[in-house]
Amino acid sequence: MAKKVGIQTEDLYELKSVVDPQLSPNGKEVVYVQTHIDKEKNDYVSNLYFMNIDDNDPKQWTYGNHRTNSPKWSPDGSELAFVSNREGSPQIYVLSKFGGEAKQVTFCKNGARNPVWSPCGKKLAFSVVIGKDESIHDRKEGEKEKEKELKPLEVEKMKYKSDASGFLDLTQHSQIGVIDLKTGEMEQLTTGDHHYSLETWSPDGKNITYIADLSEDRDTSFKSDVYLLNVETKESILVTKGTGGFWQTSWSPNSRYLTFLGSEQEFKNATHSKVWLYDLEQKELICLTDGIDAPVGDYVVGDFQQGANIPGVQWAEDNKSFYFIVSDHGSTIIYYGNVLGEVYPALHEPQHVYGFSLNPKDHTAVVAISSPVEPGELHTVNLQNAEKKQITFVNKEFLETRELSNVETVEFESEEGWKVHGWLMKPVGFEVGKKYPLILEIHGGPHTMYANTYFNEFQILAAQGFAVLYVNPRGSHGYGQKFVDAVRGDYGGNDYKDLMNAVDYVLEQYDFIDKERLGVTGGSYGGFMTNWIVGQTNRFKAAVTQRSISNWISFYGVSDIGYYFSEWQILADLSDIEKLWKHSPLAYAKNIETPLLILHSEKDYRCPIEQAEQLFIALKRQQKQTKFIRFPESNHELSRSGKPNLRMKRLDYIKDWFLQYV
Repeated sequence: MAKKVGIQTEDLYELKSVVDPQLSPNGKEVVYVQTHIDKEKNDYVSNLYFMNIDDNDPKQWTYGNHRTNSPKWSPDGSELAFVSNREGSPQIYVLSKFGGEAKQVTFCKNGARNPVWSPCGKKLAFSVVIGKDESIHDRKEGEKEKEKELKPLEVEKMKYKSDASGFLDLTQHSQIGVIDLKTGEMEQLTTGDHHYSLETWSPDGKNITYIADLSEDRDTSFKSDVYLLNVETKESILVTKGTGGFWQTSWSPNSRYLTFLGSEQEFKNATHSKVWLYDLEQKELICLTDGIDAPVGDYVVGDFQQGANIPGVQWAEDNKSFYFIVSDHGSTIIYYGNVLGEVYPALHEPQHVYGFSLNPKDHTAVVAISSPVEPGELHTVNLQNAEKKQITFVNKEFLETRELSNVETVEFESEEGWKVHGWLMKPVGFEVGKKYPLILEIHGGPHTMYANTYFNEFQILAAQGFAVLYVNPRGSHGYGQKFVDAVRGDYGGNDYKDLMNAVDYVLEQYDFIDKERLGVTGGSYGGFMTNWIVGQTNRFKAAVTQRSISNWISFYGVSDIGYYFSEWQILADLSDIEKLWKHSPLAYAKNIETPLLILHSEKDYRCPIEQAEQLFIALKRQQKQTKFIRFPESNHELSRSGKPNLRMKRLDYIKDWFLQYV
């Protein structure tokens, strides 16, 4: 029998991603999205799969080499709506459970997304982008899409670009449409020069919820409010009061209670998100999770799943009970809650729950779960006793040919007596008595968290003989509001010490690590911290900085978040150049002796490539050991969802740099 090897770069072509399970109304069938990489096309292909939970025999429901997502069952479970780009722009299709071809039901000029069924099952609400002098009726069935004309971009607002979407057409706005599935007639429910984000349709059919910021000066507003739109009168009622950011609404089955997630932004973008409940009878709004010192939602940083979708609150049929996700201490946990304010963990294991769909009749669910040695599969879970059973095995056969490295949990006392938590991954093929090099990995955000989840990059490094250390320094989510807020105004301070203390701790506790062969890498905030580390110490033999920040002064205004992020995080703007420069790694470039590989995407609008250019030239001007890799047609998300061939080249650059210098 051939000896197993660890995960290799090209294994991305073999691994499949399983996300977004959706239970049918009868609770016995599930549809989910399965994604793989088409090597010849150099792109991702996703299709819908169906399974009767009792049979455990998945069947492919959609075909082709396109992207399919957002499956939604009709209220009676006879049909499925979904979004596909099979004809170009994303449009909505409806497929009968009993067979036949999927029928395209929207033909919108700029595409259509987010199908939401009416309770009667006769209509679909959807999201649509509509430009100036355009309407929802601008493209008819059978009409071909036209190529977009190149034209100058007129900019009068600060929010004019997005890392996800590039430069924005500020004459276009997200609106809400409704289509009658029998007649094909479409109606536009919202208009004007604001964005309206469609959420949910109330079970009694009376209201549609949407999220919007109707501030006059949206450049300086970071609020988002919940509204009720009366389907008959078209009148809207404001549920929240402009005090923060709110999203992901969901209804109790009797339509009395509306829940949603969000916060009042007391700590800007470091604020914990919470569960809120609005009682339509009493007209009262309360926060249900003030007692939980952890954020509601999935704040895990990873590099594998494609299109994972964590739902908001999911209600049981008793109109009192519900379930939701909390990020806590490196895991995502399914919590139980009720309208009386009682909340407690229902599924609390060291794992990453990245999606779930509740059967409201019996408190069971189909749950998407990942672990450090499991890329992700679906399980049925009884949320009353935590019993679970795996029902998909999409990567089982391939992983049987590979050896994956499991993790050991580390926790130590850092600055000010604060505990820091993380993981150490041994090299694949580890042998007692041998010495191994160590790579320190640093996550982005900074308000995210490493977790008990599969991380492809880490497994590739472990397969090359490296130990991998990854921890959650202060600023990370999952360890309390004080912990996540502590990095603001202190970039390169105690967060840096947390990381250095992590290295010191594992060197003291694990004698197989060679203290003379250390490497460090990270992306975004992790890239900033990599730059910072090599400007403060020479203890690392090599470093790889990815999509990083090096200069907070020039970052101001060039990023899609650049005019407020430094004010929120560094607590300084252009009136305090001294502080911005003090926290800029570029200020310490003269100290850098560590061979530094710089990776950056050409179309990164979150951390623009000029940040990398400055650092590279500063080092080359001093004849330091450095190399600069620029990835074409890629943005800040290259490592997670970029073009597959470029994702793999990125992994090879990281691996080869550490093999050369560490």
